[in-house]
Amino acid sequence: MYDIAALKAALEGLAIEDNPQIVRQKSRDFFWYSPVLKRQLEDVTADIVVSAKSEAEVIRVLAACHELDIPVTTRGAGTGNYGQAMPLSGGVVLNLAEMNGVIEVGTGFVRAQAGAIMSAIDDAVRPSGQELRMHPSTYRTATIGGFVAGGSGGVGSINWGGLRDFGNIIELKVVTMEAEPRVLTLTGAELHKVSHAYGTNGIITEVTVPLTAAYDWVDVLVTFSDFAGAARYADALANQDGILTKEIAPIGAPLPHDYFLRHRKFVRADQSVCAVMVAPFAMDAFVAFTSRHGEAAIVYRSDTASAEESKGLPPVYELTWNHTTLRGLRVDPSITYLQVLYPFPDHVQKASRLAELLGDEVPGHLEFVRFDGKITCFGLPIVRYTSEERLNEIIRIHEDMGCPIFNPHRYTLEEGGMKQTDAVQLAFKREADPKGLLNPGKMIAWENPDFDFTSEKTYLFPGLGR
Repeated sequence: MYDIAALKAALEGLAIEDNPQIVRQKSRDFFWYSPVLKRQLEDVTADIVVSAKSEAEVIRVLAACHELDIPVTTRGAGTGNYGQAMPLSGGVVLNLAEMNGVIEVGTGFVRAQAGAIMSAIDDAVRPSGQELRMHPSTYRTATIGGFVAGGSGGVGSINWGGLRDFGNIIELKVVTMEAEPRVLTLTGAELHKVSHAYGTNGIITEVTVPLTAAYDWVDVLVTFSDFAGAARYADALANQDGILTKEIAPIGAPLPHDYFLRHRKFVRADQSVCAVMVAPFAMDAFVAFTSRHGEAAIVYRSDTASAEESKGLPPVYELTWNHTTLRGLRVDPSITYLQVLYPFPDHVQKASRLAELLGDEVPGHLEFVRFDGKITCFGLPIVRYTSEERLNEIIRIHEDMGCPIFNPHRYTLEEGGMKQTDAVQLAFKREADPKGLLNPGKMIAWENPDFDFTSEKTYLFPGLGR
């Protein structure tokens, strides 16, 4: 389909991998969290993988692929959950994992190459007494560029909101895909052009993000007899301005006992859990606050646990966000999940009502965040999957109750978000990728401007079974 031989010749001296098994491996992310995407994307693979070690090599790859009309899909660590980094049209997977340097650490900011692992960035900035504001639960494997291109928030969002909120990214360096690729520096409102755009309209090579004060966060598990009680407690804790937390996640029974195998000794099967990260100086206040919440019981805290109790335990953040789903999939590969917004101010009531209504078919899992300046919660509830029809019905139940779904069973930008065209990102794609060669198939507004977002029978790529 593509002149790969000519491309190899043009890129002589660069790190190129064409072993089919390795290319297939590097063409995949965590799309298999979704049984729908697993069916659709199982056979997706690139033709070759090119690993760039510098911005100059990125430019060289993009120029050659532009001339030969070969699509390019950028990859970091491949920890995305819904096919963001999968090459639907084949071509080149551009691996940026080797562009992993921390370039500059200053007061309140860090500048790093896109392939830098987020935990490694924190290791580099920690001597200055600082740390990243937020990170995904895949902190120890995810890259900063992949987080900006495909993520939306995570651990730390209880204080700092979403990744695309003004101030959470300072500057991005982006390479365009043209006959002569340009290197652009984006700041302020311009950042919206490429943040959470899946690499469809520019290749991020450097990222500058803000830092905050670093703490040796205390991991805590608090148990409850029901999910609604855990959710009410989490909301009250999130609104305690004087208690500094980094993560607040109520998770409904029986998930903590069934999925958190190394923490099972602290939790009964009938107990829901609130997983929390607390600043050390705030622990006395946290304990006092928790003691006022009736049945709430602190069953584990990392700062007072014995070495034997803590041995082999993963950090609390690896029980939250989509690590909850990952741990569940290791126990029961048939499950999947949803991504839900429970709008302020009746977020707790809506989340509790849906958990009660759907019962053990959709056990509750909330992540408390600051959204538009208000404390609310996102949900990543587990779904005991039976069919795509039932999954769509569960989605409709949520949306009928005023809880929008960011659908993790769709691989396009629009279907996974707010089901509308992002005019800013589309306009930038027309400028920066005029041939439409960057990660094709992921932006509906480019592929099919007349797409009907409201119709369940209108699909974008029939060849992929949709």
